[in-house]
Amino acid sequence: MKSDLIIAQSKELKPIIEIAKSVNIPESSLELFGKYKAKLPIQLIDEERVKSAKLILVTAMTPTPAGEGKTTTSIALTEGLNQIGKRTTVVLREPSLGPVFGMKGGAAGGGYAQVVPMEDINLHFTGDFAAIEKANNLLAALVDNNIQSKKDNLGIDPRTVEWKRVMDMNDRSLRNIVSGMGGKPGGVMRETGFNITAASEIMAILCLARNIDDLKEKMGNIYIGDTYDGKAVFARDLKAEGAMAVLLKDAIKPNLVQTLEGNPAIIHGGPFANIAQGTNSLIATKMGMSLTDYVVTEAGFGADLGAEKFLNIKCRYGDISPRAVVLVATIRALKYHGGQPLADLKEPNTVALVKGLVNIERHIENMKVFGLPVIVSLNKFSGDSPEEVKILTDWCAKQQVPMALCEGWEKGGKGAIDLAEKVSEAAERTTRKFKSTYDWDWSVKEKIEAIARKIYGAKDIEYLPKAKQNLAKIERIGLNDKPVCIAKTQNSFSDDPRALGRPQNFTVTVREIEIAAGAGFSIPIMGNMLRMPGLPPLPAATGMDIDNDGRITGLS
Repeated sequence: MKSDLIIAQSKELKPIIEIAKSVNIPESSLELFGKYKAKLPIQLIDEERVKSAKLILVTAMTPTPAGEGKTTTSIALTEGLNQIGKRTTVVLREPSLGPVFGMKGGAAGGGYAQVVPMEDINLHFTGDFAAIEKANNLLAALVDNNIQSKKDNLGIDPRTVEWKRVMDMNDRSLRNIVSGMGGKPGGVMRETGFNITAASEIMAILCLARNIDDLKEKMGNIYIGDTYDGKAVFARDLKAEGAMAVLLKDAIKPNLVQTLEGNPAIIHGGPFANIAQGTNSLIATKMGMSLTDYVVTEAGFGADLGAEKFLNIKCRYGDISPRAVVLVATIRALKYHGGQPLADLKEPNTVALVKGLVNIERHIENMKVFGLPVIVSLNKFSGDSPEEVKILTDWCAKQQVPMALCEGWEKGGKGAIDLAEKVSEAAERTTRKFKSTYDWDWSVKEKIEAIARKIYGAKDIEYLPKAKQNLAKIERIGLNDKPVCIAKTQNSFSDDPRALGRPQNFTVTVREIEIAAGAGFSIPIMGNMLRMPGLPPLPAATGMDIDNDGRITGLS
């Protein structure tokens, strides 16, 4: 929104050196990107401080297409916690240019709850996405080069190659392509395609790596395809991991910026949650936990996707656990799940609102199964009627779930004081770790079914023939003892985006299971999931411009 940019520009930013100093980072440790951005060395992570820091996870009910404001809530909560004396850092994902120029817009918050400089963060930032893209495409080039080369040829069967090129833009025309056309100078012709950078395995790897050595090991484990005699080929067989790590030497370092109220913000990595793990890097989260007593972070889309993967994958790999979960709700989303048409969500409708409560009810139940305290945060919009707000307030009281209004967009940290106090109270009394949905030594099918039944509420799970073939390949490659990262629509608990609310007695269908051996998980795909989104009929890009003085308009 245009007002977001006006608000951000009206606030006087502190030099990033001052932000670093506020959390005891010496200027000599910063790698400056101008006056307001810097990269932080991994060596600043203190594992002992990580153990004592209070990590707060912000997730949400199943969203409407526009999203429900997790990032805005995360930033507002950070401001609020700092205002009540809890030194807090917010740790977020980097925005992908696909949504920025597509439909959802940027991911720097909104109104008076933003991370800044907003324009830089939403655009090229410090070049991390470009580095990830280049590392991914270097491996693709090495694969195609080996296929057509007579020297050190691994005998890769082009028909089995699963590695695709990536770019950070929504472009449906690149989903399926034929490469190598033009005869001998063009290499070996084969079918392939492009993924969006945020959905790439390199992004997932970067966000789970502990350091450069771990990054190289993970990238060496990337599964490429098979040889003609059926032997699995990995990136390490191409000796690709060293050069790929060179391209990522700066991208692995998290980025320090600030909130509008001058509190530290770390932004790093950006995997999508409906395909990948949907949360910022493990390095960034541990960096925040090393610098301040509290860390607020978010996980993409609804809690059935982002929170589930945050807990079962990221937290298990990083040996961390949140002290409390904030579940973001909006009146419009509740009405949407109660059957009110998308175009009419601004109209009051208490009947639809009451019907839609079943959606947030399921998410609350799920978070309690994980053993974590839940606080419902109502991201309040100006059109929400007092009667509608009271219905949710009374319902939460009846469920014995703490609830707070968050008015961070309008009031910044002052609009999140009540939320901050409730979150702090829960975090201070929680010491136990969360309970995982499954054990990693279970079979892949057992892990899929545990999530589908316990988190989604599915009655049955169906496996298509390709998924059954993939299960055999996973066993052959040796990924049975790794977590699963389910790719599923963000619009429903089920794999049918039209099934709103709290679907009952449904079957989910596992269409295929992709292998992400480098990231350390398999990806069961439910429904028709796309790794390369398309632009909407009216892309946000059509409303953007810049003048001779460098003032940007239309970027939100």
